[in-house]
Formats: sequence, C-alpha cells, structure tokens
Amino acid sequence: MTVTVQASTFVLNIIDLKPFLKNPESPEALAECAKASNGRSAAEALEKYSALAVRDPRVSEDQSSSFLDTMEDYFAQPTEAKLPDARPEFGYQVGVTPENTEKPKCGRDESCNKMVQEMAPENKPLPYDGVDPKWRFFWRIGEAPKETQFARLNAAPVVPAAFPQWETVMDTWGTLMHDAVSVLAEMLAVGFGLPRDTFVKMAKYGPHLLAPTGSDLERYGKVGTVLAGFHTDLNFLTIHGRSRFPGLHIWTRSGTKLLAKVPEGCLLVQAGKQMEIMTGGATTAGFHEVVVVEDTVKAMERQQARGRPLWRISSTLFFHMASDSLLQPIGKFDTAEAREVYPPILTGKQVQKELGLISLMDKNTV
Repeated sequence: MTVTVQASTFVLNIIDLKPFLKNPESPEALAECAKASNGRSAAEALEKYSALAVRDPRVSEDQSSSFLDTMEDYFAQPTEAKLPDARPEFGYQVGVTPENTEKPKCGRDESCNKMVQEMAPENKPLPYDGVDPKWRFFWRIGEAPKETQFARLNAAPVVPAAFPQWETVMDTWGTLMHDAVSVLAEMLAVGFGLPRDTFVKMAKYGPHLLAPTGSDLERYGKVGTVLAGFHTDLNFLTIHGRSRFPGLHIWTRSGTKLLAKVPEGCLLVQAGKQMEIMTGGATTAGFHEVVVVEDTVKAMERQQARGRPLWRISSTLFFHMASDSLLQPIGKFDTAEAREVYPPILTGKQVQKELGLISLMDKNTV
C-alpha cells in the first residue's frame, strides 16, 4: 500500500473581507457571505472544504514577517531556555508546549481510525499514532471573563525572559488575527441564515489563543516526516498567516487529500469542532496534517540563503466560543437528528475532553 507524501496542490477559495468591512449589507458583501454566482462564498467554502483563504486589507505581509521572525528566534533558542515557559499544570494552555508532548487525537479515536482505514491509498494520512515533534506557544488574546467555572482554561500569560518586545509582538499579531476571524464569523452567520452577531456574541470572553508552532527542520526536515499528525481542531475557527514552509495537507468533506496553498496576501481559515457542533454537522471540523514535503525542502534552501533559522512557524490563532457558554446546534441547524448527534455541552467541558484526547490535560479535571 502506498501513502501520498505530497498531494495535489489546491489553491484555497478566497473570501474578501473588504466589502463587508465597508458595508455589510451591500450586495457585494452578501455575495461573499452566502450563495455567490462564482460558488466561492464563505459558507459554501467551509461546507465543502472546511477551509478557505481570507483577504483582509488591515493585514500586511510586513506584519506577518515581523511575527514570523520573532517566533523563529524564540524557538531557535536552546531547549533549556524555553522550558521555564511551560505550564503543564494548566494543560499547556499558556506558555510553551515542548516537542514530543502533544499527540494527534485520531490515534485514540476509534471512529477516526475506521475512517482512515476506508480511505483510498492516495488519500490516507501519514502515520499519526505517535507524538508530534513540534513545539507550540499559547498566548491569550482578548478580554478574559470576570467569572468562570474553567479557570485552567483562562490562566495568566507567560512572557519569555529574553524577549522584552514579546507582549507587543504577540498582541499586535494576535489582535489582527482575532479581528479578521471575528469579521469572518459575522459573515458566516449571515451566510448560514443566522443573525449577524450570533457567533461573535458567544465568542466574547472566549479563551482565544495565539498559538504559533515551531518545528526544527534541521532535525526534522526529511521528506515524509510528520510535524503535526492527522487531526481536527477543537475550537470554532482556526486562522493562520502564510507559513514560509509548505506542508499543510487538508481533506475535503468527500475525503480527498490536498496540499493547501494560501495565496499571497491572504490568511488561512479552518473550521473546528465547535463550529461542527453549532451547525449540526452541516460544516464539519476539517481534518489536516503538517508534513515535510518536497516543496518544504525547497523552502528550506531559500531560508538558509536568507541566513535565518530553519524553524517552520505556523502563525496560528484559535478562535473559541466562551468557556461557560452552552455548545449545541442552533437556528436552522437545531433539529432532532442534530441534537441526537450533538447533545448540549458546556464549551469548557468540550475543550477539556478534547485536551484529554491529545494528552495535554486530564479530561475529567476542571
């Protein structure tokens, strides 16, 4: 049996935020939200691919480059300089998560393993039953709740000792990502036929996390190396800036494996489990993996020519519903069939359960 290392390249559908920012009720804005003649609306793209590209006029390549440079310098530090930034007592939900800590949840999910077994060989993921060799840093973005049942999901931030500019860099990029994905959440609500503020109201006080990963390509730069094993995200929406190193595979709803290409000047957005629950499965959490492919090696050569560290950074933000909100199918998605598959659960409980599956937190601990 063969497994595809580098799948066919797919240029993600682009959703332009500019018309909605200018006038959310204009025909141009509504076409980006819902049924569009070009078939590239936000709602349609997420339902089909669980992923899309966003063009936000407020975000520049220079801002992305500044953030990536800082994160490359941070992760390129010796291990002993980074370990004091880890907070395992908070399920690594703030500070740094060391390499070989996080496990792809599909390795412990019977239904996920069954799905993989039924895939055609060319669509199967690379092995996902071990630990990921990537590091990660979690930094809280947005206002924390004044009261919550889930204090461990809303812990105080960690500031690395060697980076006096850390708070400014993280807050600047994190706020840009948060603002972009918040606008998209409004557009998706319109596209799904829900009140415009449906998702952003529930996301207020959510534990939004700027969550860049760092993978050491000097050690893990061989083609076929899995940097982040096959999985879905547990939150509502995940947004990334463009990485300097290709290697993100996504799966369409029909099960086709594709190498995602984010157009220049765009951001990548993926649907998470919280969106799947709230839409009763109309939009599913998108499966993905990050691996070293042939194009990654070419990017490594370019990075070496720039004299920069060989660390693959993902400039990721996880956009969450508030921990104390009730997660369940809503609006037109609230049917008897959907409620049977997705019974109501406090968002914080859903997060804790998922963190337990990826070995970051005891799923029974508040």
